[in-house]
Amino acid sequence: MGLFDRFKKGLARTREKLSAGLRSVLRLGRKIDQETLSRLEDSMLAADFGPATTARLMELVRNGWKKGDIAEEQEVTAYLKRQIVELWPEADRGVRFAESGPTVVLVTGINGSGKTTSVAKLGKHFVDHNKRVILGACDTFRAAAVEQLSIWSERIGVQIVRHDQGADPGAVAYDACEAAMARKADVLLLDTAGRLHTQDHLMRELAKIRKVVERRIPGAPHEVLLVLDATIGQNAVNQARLFSEHAGVTGIFLAKLDGSAKGGIVVGIRDQLGIPVKFVGLGETPSDIEPFDPATFIEAMFTE
Repeated sequence: MGLFDRFKKGLARTREKLSAGLRSVLRLGRKIDQETLSRLEDSMLAADFGPATTARLMELVRNGWKKGDIAEEQEVTAYLKRQIVELWPEADRGVRFAESGPTVVLVTGINGSGKTTSVAKLGKHFVDHNKRVILGACDTFRAAAVEQLSIWSERIGVQIVRHDQGADPGAVAYDACEAAMARKADVLLLDTAGRLHTQDHLMRELAKIRKVVERRIPGAPHEVLLVLDATIGQNAVNQARLFSEHAGVTGIFLAKLDGSAKGGIVVGIRDQLGIPVKFVGLGETPSDIEPFDPATFIEAMFTE
Protein backbone atom coordinates (compact mmCIF):
# COMPACT_ATOMS: atom_id res chain seq x y z
CA MET A 1 0.00 0.00 0.00
CA GLY A 2 1.46 3.37 -1.04
CA LEU A 3 1.74 6.46 1.15
CA PHE A 4 -1.36 8.10 -0.33
CA ASP A 5 -3.47 5.01 0.35
CA ARG A 6 -2.10 4.68 3.87
CA PHE A 7 -2.91 8.32 4.61
CA LYS A 8 -6.33 7.89 3.03
CA LYS A 9 -7.08 4.91 5.26
CA GLY A 10 -5.86 6.73 8.36
CA LEU A 11 -7.93 9.80 7.55
CA ALA A 12 -11.19 7.92 6.95
CA ARG A 13 -13.08 9.74 9.70
CA THR A 14 -11.82 13.19 8.74
CA ARG A 15 -12.36 12.57 5.04
CA GLU A 16 -15.91 11.38 5.64
CA LYS A 17 -16.84 14.54 7.53
CA LEU A 18 -15.03 16.87 5.19
CA SER A 19 -16.20 15.23 1.97
CA ALA A 20 -19.80 15.05 3.12
CA GLY A 21 -19.76 18.76 3.79
CA LEU A 22 -17.94 19.64 0.59
CA ARG A 23 -20.37 17.66 -1.55
CA SER A 24 -23.14 19.90 -0.28
CA VAL A 25 -21.02 22.99 -0.83
CA LEU A 26 -19.22 22.54 -4.11
CA ARG A 27 -21.57 22.10 -7.03
CA LEU A 28 -20.50 22.05 -10.64
CA GLY A 29 -21.04 25.36 -12.43
CA ARG A 30 -22.46 27.20 -9.41
CA LYS A 31 -20.99 30.61 -8.60
CA ILE A 32 -19.45 31.17 -5.18
CA ASP A 33 -21.56 33.26 -2.81
CA GLN A 34 -21.81 33.90 0.92
CA GLU A 35 -23.88 30.76 1.39
CA THR A 36 -21.08 28.73 -0.20
CA LEU A 37 -18.56 30.16 2.24
CA SER A 38 -20.79 29.57 5.24
CA ARG A 39 -21.29 25.90 4.35
CA LEU A 40 -17.57 25.48 3.65
CA GLU A 41 -16.77 26.90 7.08
CA ASP A 42 -19.12 24.41 8.75
CA SER A 43 -17.45 21.54 6.90
CA MET A 44 -13.99 22.55 8.06
CA LEU A 45 -15.09 22.86 11.66
CA ALA A 46 -16.61 19.38 11.49
CA ALA A 47 -13.26 18.06 10.24
CA ASP A 48 -11.44 19.35 13.37
CA PHE A 49 -9.53 22.22 11.79
CA GLY A 50 -10.48 24.27 14.83
CA PRO A 51 -12.15 27.72 15.01
CA ALA A 52 -9.00 29.85 14.69
CA THR A 53 -7.50 27.93 11.77
CA THR A 54 -10.84 27.65 10.02
CA ALA A 55 -11.27 31.43 10.31
CA ARG A 56 -7.83 32.05 8.85
CA LEU A 57 -8.31 29.66 5.92
CA MET A 58 -11.76 31.04 5.24
CA GLU A 59 -10.25 34.52 5.02
CA LEU A 60 -7.81 33.24 2.39
CA VAL A 61 -10.68 31.72 0.41
CA ARG A 62 -12.68 34.95 0.65
CA ASN A 63 -9.71 36.97 -0.55
CA GLY A 64 -9.20 34.59 -3.46
CA TRP A 65 -12.86 34.94 -4.36
CA LYS A 66 -12.79 38.74 -4.13
CA LYS A 67 -9.64 38.96 -6.27
CA GLY A 68 -11.16 36.70 -8.89
CA ASP A 69 -8.72 33.82 -8.38
CA ILE A 70 -11.73 31.56 -7.90
CA ALA A 71 -15.27 32.15 -9.10
CA GLU A 72 -17.11 28.80 -9.13
CA GLU A 73 -17.66 26.37 -6.29
CA GLN A 74 -15.82 23.55 -8.06
CA GLU A 75 -12.60 25.61 -7.86
CA VAL A 76 -12.66 25.96 -4.10
CA THR A 77 -11.19 22.59 -3.11
CA ALA A 78 -8.03 22.91 -5.21
CA TYR A 79 -7.54 26.49 -4.02
CA LEU A 80 -7.98 25.53 -0.38
CA LYS A 81 -5.58 22.59 -0.65
CA ARG A 82 -2.88 24.86 -2.08
CA GLN A 83 -3.29 27.32 0.80
CA ILE A 84 -2.99 24.54 3.37
CA VAL A 85 0.06 22.86 1.82
CA GLU A 86 1.87 26.20 1.76
CA LEU A 87 1.81 26.16 5.58
CA TRP A 88 4.65 23.60 5.43
CA PRO A 89 7.84 24.92 3.80
CA GLU A 90 10.09 22.00 2.90
CA ALA A 91 12.88 23.29 5.17
CA ASP A 92 10.69 22.80 8.26
CA ARG A 93 9.84 19.17 7.61
CA GLY A 94 13.18 17.40 7.76
CA VAL A 95 15.16 16.35 10.82
CA ARG A 96 17.78 18.90 11.87
CA PHE A 97 20.92 16.77 12.05
CA ALA A 98 23.98 17.91 13.99
CA GLU A 99 26.92 19.08 11.91
CA SER A 100 29.23 16.93 14.02
CA GLY A 101 28.70 14.39 16.77
CA PRO A 102 25.42 12.70 17.64
CA THR A 103 22.07 14.22 16.73
CA VAL A 104 19.99 14.21 19.90
CA VAL A 105 16.23 13.77 19.55
CA LEU A 106 14.24 14.28 22.74
CA VAL A 107 10.83 12.58 22.57
CA THR A 108 7.99 13.57 24.87
CA GLY A 109 4.22 13.32 25.19
CA ILE A 110 1.45 12.33 27.58
CA ASN A 111 0.76 8.82 28.83
CA GLY A 112 -1.17 6.78 26.30
CA SER A 113 -0.09 8.80 23.28
CA GLY A 114 2.01 5.96 21.88
CA LYS A 115 5.28 7.64 22.81
CA THR A 116 7.53 4.65 23.51
CA THR A 117 6.34 2.79 20.42
CA SER A 118 6.97 5.95 18.42
CA VAL A 119 10.55 6.05 19.73
CA ALA A 120 11.02 2.51 18.41
CA LYS A 121 9.62 3.56 15.04
CA LEU A 122 11.99 6.51 14.90
CA GLY A 123 14.88 4.21 15.74
CA LYS A 124 13.91 1.83 12.94
CA HIS A 125 13.54 4.75 10.52
CA PHE A 126 17.05 6.02 11.26
CA VAL A 127 18.57 2.53 11.13
CA ASP A 128 16.95 2.02 7.73
CA HIS A 129 18.71 5.21 6.64
CA ASN A 130 22.10 3.85 7.72
CA LYS A 131 22.36 5.75 10.99
CA ARG A 132 23.97 4.33 14.14
CA VAL A 133 21.30 4.74 16.81
CA ILE A 134 21.32 4.61 20.61
CA LEU A 135 18.18 4.76 22.75
CA GLY A 136 18.14 6.47 26.13
CA ALA A 137 15.48 5.10 28.52
CA CYS A 138 14.74 8.27 30.49
CA ASP A 139 11.20 7.15 31.32
CA THR A 140 12.08 5.81 34.76
CA PHE A 141 8.72 6.68 36.35
CA ARG A 142 6.34 4.28 34.63
CA ALA A 143 6.33 0.63 35.62
CA ALA A 144 7.95 -1.55 32.94
CA ALA A 145 8.72 1.42 30.67
CA VAL A 146 12.44 0.64 30.66
CA GLU A 147 11.76 -3.01 29.91
CA GLN A 148 9.40 -2.09 27.10
CA LEU A 149 12.00 0.11 25.43
CA SER A 150 14.66 -2.56 25.96
CA ILE A 151 12.52 -5.08 24.09
CA TRP A 152 12.06 -2.61 21.26
CA SER A 153 15.81 -1.95 21.12
CA GLU A 154 16.43 -5.68 20.59
CA ARG A 155 13.79 -5.89 17.88
CA ILE A 156 15.19 -3.03 15.84
CA GLY A 157 18.82 -3.91 16.57
CA VAL A 158 20.07 -0.83 18.42
CA GLN A 159 21.88 -0.23 21.71
CA ILE A 160 20.15 1.17 24.79
CA VAL A 161 21.30 3.09 27.85
CA ARG A 162 19.13 2.32 30.86
CA HIS A 163 18.98 2.60 34.65
CA ASP A 164 16.64 0.91 37.08
CA GLN A 165 13.05 2.08 37.50
CA GLY A 166 12.89 5.12 39.78
CA ALA A 167 16.35 6.37 38.81
CA ASP A 168 17.00 10.05 38.08
CA PRO A 169 16.01 10.57 34.43
CA GLY A 170 18.55 13.36 34.17
CA ALA A 171 21.29 10.90 35.09
CA VAL A 172 20.08 8.52 32.39
CA ALA A 173 20.13 11.36 29.86
CA TYR A 174 23.69 12.26 30.90
CA ASP A 175 24.93 8.67 30.57
CA ALA A 176 23.15 8.29 27.23
CA CYS A 177 24.92 11.39 25.93
CA GLU A 178 28.26 10.01 27.14
CA ALA A 179 27.59 6.69 25.43
CA ALA A 180 26.48 8.34 22.19
CA MET A 181 29.70 10.31 21.97
CA ALA A 182 31.97 7.45 23.04
CA ARG A 183 30.38 4.99 20.61
CA LYS A 184 30.22 7.54 17.79
CA ALA A 185 26.46 7.21 17.37
CA ASP A 186 24.75 9.23 14.66
CA VAL A 187 21.44 9.59 16.51
CA LEU A 188 20.55 9.49 20.21
CA LEU A 189 16.83 9.05 20.90
CA LEU A 190 15.77 9.94 24.44
CA ASP A 191 12.45 8.52 25.61
CA THR A 192 11.11 10.67 28.46
CA ALA A 193 8.38 9.89 30.95
CA GLY A 194 4.83 10.30 29.79
CA ARG A 195 3.25 13.20 31.59
CA LEU A 196 0.12 15.25 31.49
CA HIS A 197 0.71 18.73 30.13
CA THR A 198 -0.99 20.02 33.32
CA GLN A 199 1.52 18.35 35.68
CA ASP A 200 3.91 21.21 36.41
CA HIS A 201 6.41 19.17 38.43
CA LEU A 202 6.81 16.63 35.65
CA MET A 203 7.05 19.34 33.04
CA ARG A 204 9.86 20.90 35.10
CA GLU A 205 11.58 17.50 35.10
CA LEU A 206 11.39 17.51 31.31
CA ALA A 207 13.04 20.94 31.24
CA LYS A 208 15.76 19.56 33.53
CA ILE A 209 16.49 16.69 31.14
CA ARG A 210 16.79 19.18 28.33
CA LYS A 211 19.32 21.25 30.31
CA VAL A 212 21.41 18.14 31.03
CA VAL A 213 21.55 17.38 27.33
CA GLU A 214 22.34 20.99 26.42
CA ARG A 215 25.29 21.06 28.79
CA ARG A 216 26.76 17.77 27.61
CA ILE A 217 26.39 18.07 23.82
CA PRO A 218 26.66 21.52 22.19
CA GLY A 219 23.55 22.41 20.21
CA ALA A 220 21.51 19.54 21.64
CA PRO A 221 18.74 18.58 21.66
CA HIS A 222 18.61 19.11 17.93
CA GLU A 223 14.99 18.01 17.77
CA VAL A 224 12.27 17.87 20.43
CA LEU A 225 9.46 15.73 19.07
CA LEU A 226 6.06 15.73 20.74
CA VAL A 227 4.09 12.52 20.19
CA LEU A 228 0.41 13.35 19.73
CA ASP A 229 -2.48 10.91 19.55
CA ALA A 230 -4.18 11.65 16.22
CA THR A 231 -7.59 10.76 17.67
CA ILE A 232 -7.83 13.47 20.36
CA GLY A 233 -8.77 16.46 18.22
CA GLN A 234 -8.63 20.01 19.58
CA ASN A 235 -7.03 19.07 22.92
CA ALA A 236 -3.88 18.40 20.90
CA VAL A 237 -3.43 22.16 20.41
CA ASN A 238 -3.31 22.73 24.17
CA GLN A 239 -0.87 19.86 24.61
CA ALA A 240 1.41 21.18 21.91
CA ARG A 241 1.33 24.71 23.31
CA LEU A 242 2.26 23.72 26.89
CA PHE A 243 4.88 21.16 25.95
CA SER A 244 6.45 23.71 23.65
CA GLU A 245 6.64 26.24 26.48
CA HIS A 246 8.51 23.78 28.71
CA ALA A 247 10.60 21.84 26.22
CA GLY A 248 10.83 23.91 23.03
CA VAL A 249 9.03 21.45 20.76
CA THR A 250 10.42 21.50 17.22
CA GLY A 251 8.14 18.94 15.58
CA ILE A 252 5.22 16.57 15.96
CA PHE A 253 5.14 12.79 15.68
CA LEU A 254 1.51 12.10 14.85
CA ALA A 255 0.74 8.66 16.28
CA LYS A 256 -2.29 6.40 15.88
CA LEU A 257 -3.27 7.66 12.46
CA ASP A 258 -6.00 5.13 11.90
CA GLY A 259 -9.60 5.41 10.73
CA SER A 260 -10.64 7.33 13.85
CA ALA A 261 -8.01 10.05 13.48
CA LYS A 262 -8.98 13.72 13.55
CA GLY A 263 -6.65 14.86 10.82
CA GLY A 264 -7.68 18.49 10.66
CA ILE A 265 -5.85 19.14 13.92
CA VAL A 266 -2.54 18.76 12.06
CA VAL A 267 -3.38 21.91 10.13
CA GLY A 268 -4.52 23.69 13.30
CA ILE A 269 -1.29 23.05 15.19
CA ARG A 270 0.85 24.21 12.30
CA ASP A 271 -1.26 27.31 11.76
CA GLN A 272 -1.63 28.37 15.39
CA LEU A 273 1.72 27.32 16.88
CA GLY A 274 4.04 27.09 13.88
CA ILE A 275 5.04 23.52 14.81
CA PRO A 276 5.36 21.16 11.84
CA VAL A 277 4.44 17.50 11.79
CA LYS A 278 7.64 15.60 10.93
CA PHE A 279 6.59 11.96 11.22
CA VAL A 280 3.38 9.96 11.13
CA GLY A 281 2.73 6.60 12.81
CA LEU A 282 0.46 4.38 10.73
CA GLY A 283 0.30 1.11 12.65
CA GLU A 284 1.76 -1.02 15.44
CA THR A 285 5.02 -2.32 13.97
CA PRO A 286 8.35 -0.44 13.95
CA SER A 287 8.11 -0.12 10.16
CA ASP A 288 4.79 1.74 10.37
CA ILE A 289 6.32 5.21 10.16
CA GLU A 290 6.46 7.74 7.36
CA PRO A 291 8.03 11.21 7.10
CA PHE A 292 5.21 13.72 6.84
CA ASP A 293 4.40 14.74 3.28
CA PRO A 294 1.87 17.60 3.46
CA ALA A 295 0.82 17.47 -0.18
CA THR A 296 0.02 13.75 0.00
CA PHE A 297 -1.60 14.12 3.42
CA ILE A 298 -3.88 16.96 2.35
CA GLU A 299 -4.75 15.26 -0.93
CA ALA A 300 -5.74 12.14 1.01
CA MET A 301 -7.78 14.23 3.43
CA PHE A 302 -9.85 15.80 0.66
CA THR A 303 -10.25 12.73 -1.56
CA GLU A 304 -13.67 11.08 -1.46
